[in-house]
Amino acid sequence: MRLFFSFILLLFVQLSEAQDFNYQSLLINSNLTKNANAVVRLDEMNIHISSKTKMNIKHKRIVTVLNKFGDVATHTYRGYDLDSKLISVQALVYNQLGKQIGKFKEKDFKDVSAVDGSTLYSDSRIKYLDYTPVTYPYTMEFTYEYTNSNTGELIPAWYFLDSFYLSTEESSISITYDDESFKPEIREANLEGLDVEKIIKSGSTSYTVKNIPALKKESLSPAFYKISPKLQIRPINFTYGGYDASIKTWQDLGKWMYTNLLKGRGELPESTINTVKSLTKEAKSDIEKAKIIYKYVQDNTRYISVQVGIGGMQPISALDVDRVKYGDCKGLSNYTMALLHAVGVKAFYTHVEAGNYKESFNKGFASLAAGNHVILAIESNDKYYWIDCTSQIHPFGFLGDFTDGRTVHVIKPDGGELVQTDSYVNKDNYQKTEAHISLSNTGVIAADVVITTKGVQYDDRFSIERKTSDDIKKHYTSYWSYINNLKINNYTLLNNRDSIVFTEKISLEATNYASVSGNRLLFMVNALNRNNAVPDRYRNRKLPLEIQRGYFDEDEFEILLPLGFEVEAMPNNTLVENEFGLYSVSYKLSEDLKNVVYKRKLLIKEGYYPKEKYKDYRDFRKKVSLTDNAKIVLVKK
Repeated sequence: MRLFFSFILLLFVQLSEAQDFNYQSLLINSNLTKNANAVVRLDEMNIHISSKTKMNIKHKRIVTVLNKFGDVATHTYRGYDLDSKLISVQALVYNQLGKQIGKFKEKDFKDVSAVDGSTLYSDSRIKYLDYTPVTYPYTMEFTYEYTNSNTGELIPAWYFLDSFYLSTEESSISITYDDESFKPEIREANLEGLDVEKIIKSGSTSYTVKNIPALKKESLSPAFYKISPKLQIRPINFTYGGYDASIKTWQDLGKWMYTNLLKGRGELPESTINTVKSLTKEAKSDIEKAKIIYKYVQDNTRYISVQVGIGGMQPISALDVDRVKYGDCKGLSNYTMALLHAVGVKAFYTHVEAGNYKESFNKGFASLAAGNHVILAIESNDKYYWIDCTSQIHPFGFLGDFTDGRTVHVIKPDGGELVQTDSYVNKDNYQKTEAHISLSNTGVIAADVVITTKGVQYDDRFSIERKTSDDIKKHYTSYWSYINNLKINNYTLLNNRDSIVFTEKISLEATNYASVSGNRLLFMVNALNRNNAVPDRYRNRKLPLEIQRGYFDEDEFEILLPLGFEVEAMPNNTLVENEFGLYSVSYKLSEDLKNVVYKRKLLIKEGYYPKEKYKDYRDFRKKVSLTDNAKIVLVKK
C-alpha cells in the first residue's frame, strides 16, 4: 500500500511540474484515440488579406503522436519562395505528461529545395524539422508565420480531418480582409453531423470544428478527399505573379491564364518551323500531322521539371525548349502546341488534376489552385484528341489512367472551358487470354498463351516491352505466381500504337501443376487468369464502396488431356450477373473426350455504392475466387 501511495505522490509531482496540462496524452478522450495513430489537438490557421498584394498567414498545429505511424501527422515543414516570405518558424515537443522536452528555433530546421532531383531549377524551398522521437506518445507544437504577395495563393482546401487513422480535437480557420472585394468564396463539404461553429461578419469569416473521430481505412473505400470534412476556398479578386485578376468563372480564369501565362511564349526558330513543315507535308489530315509532331517531340525532348516563372505556373518559352530539348509538363505542352500551330493544327493548353484516382474540377468553382499537371487538347472535326507531352512512350491520343475520365480546364485565347477527357469505362479496359494447354500424365503442363489488352489494361502492360529479357521473365513468373516451378521458354511482344492494342505471346511449362493421387490427376482449370482477390470482411462497415475502374476479362483455354485418362468429375457451369458486373464460366468436353474447352468472362463495373452494398459485392468476389480455383478430376481408363 505504501508503494502505491508513493507512486501516486510521484505522479502528482510530475504532473505539477508539467508546463501545460492540456498537452497530456492521458487526458485525450478515448473516442479520439480509437483507430488513431495521432490526435490533432489544435489545427489553427489565421489568414489576413490587407491588400491585393499582401496576405499574412499564421498557423499553429499541435499533434499528439500515439505511435510511429503517426509521426507523419506533425507536418513540421513550411515552403517558401520569392513571393512567399517566411517570418518565423518554431517547434516545441512535450512528453506524455505535458512537460516540454524540446524546443527548436528556425536555425534548427533544415533548408532544402522543395523539388526532387528531376527538377532542373526552382524558386521553391522548404524548411523542415527532422525530429526523431525518444518515446511514444509525445506532442509536437508547430507554428509558423509568412507573408505572400500572391493573394491568389490561398490554400486549395482546408481539411478539418487530414487523413485516415487521424482524429481531430479542434480545427479552425479564420480569414479576415480589409476590403469586402477581397472576400473569398468558400464551399463546405462533408460537414454534416459535425460540431461546427461558423461565424460570418463584415470583414471576416471563421470556422471551428471539434471532436472528429478517426476514420479507419477500409477496402475499396473512396479516396480520402471525397469523404473528409473540408472547405474549398478560392479568391475572386487577387494578384498573382504581379498580375491583377478578377475571376468568377472558368472562362474568366482561362482568359487570365492565356493572357498572363501563355501569350507570347509560343515563338519558334524558323529552322524548326521548316523542319516540322517538311515532316508533315505529305500528311492528309490534321490528326495525321498531330501524330507526326507528337512523335517528333517524344523523340527529341525529355522531361525535366522547371518550377520558376509566375508562381511556378508559367511555362518556359517554346524557344527555350527548342534550344535545350527538355521541359516540364508546362514547357513541353506549350512547345508541342507551338509546333502544332506552325503546321496549322489547333491545340490548347489544358490544366488537369492528374493521378490514378480520377479527380475532376468543380464546375461552379473556378480556382487557380486547381490542377497539378498540363496536357494538350487537339481539336479536329469538333472533337478533342488528348496527348500528354511528358510521356515518351504513350501512343498518340491515349492518356491512360493518369489523366483519363475527368473534367479538365481547356485554356483558349478568349477564355477557358471545362471538358471531359476520354474515359476508359468497364469493357473499354479489356483483356483476352487464349491458350492451348497440354497436360501430361505426370502433372506437367505446357502452354502457348496469347494475351491481348486494351484501355487501362493496355496501360498496365505495354511497358513490359521496355524491360530486359530477365525482367520480362520475372514479370511473368510474378504474374502467374500461383503456378509453382514455372518456366518461361520464350515470348514475343507486339505493341500496336495505332490501334492501341498490346499483344503478348508466351510459351511456358510447369512441373507438378496437377496433383497425382493414385490413379487420378486433379488440376485447376483456370491456369492463366485466376482471380483470388476477395475484399476484407467487416462486421460493421463504416464507409461507402467505390469501384474506381471497371474492366472486362475474357478467357478461352483448350486443354489437351493426357493419354489414357478420362474426366471423372468436372465443375458445373456458372453464371452470376448483378449490379457489380458479370461472371460466367463454362466447361465443354470434346466429342472424342480428348480435350476440355474452358471459357470465362469477368466484368467488373465501376461505381459508387452505399456501405450496405459492400457485403453483396464481397460475396460476388468470393464466388469468383472460389470458382476460379475449381478443379477437374481425371482418372486412368
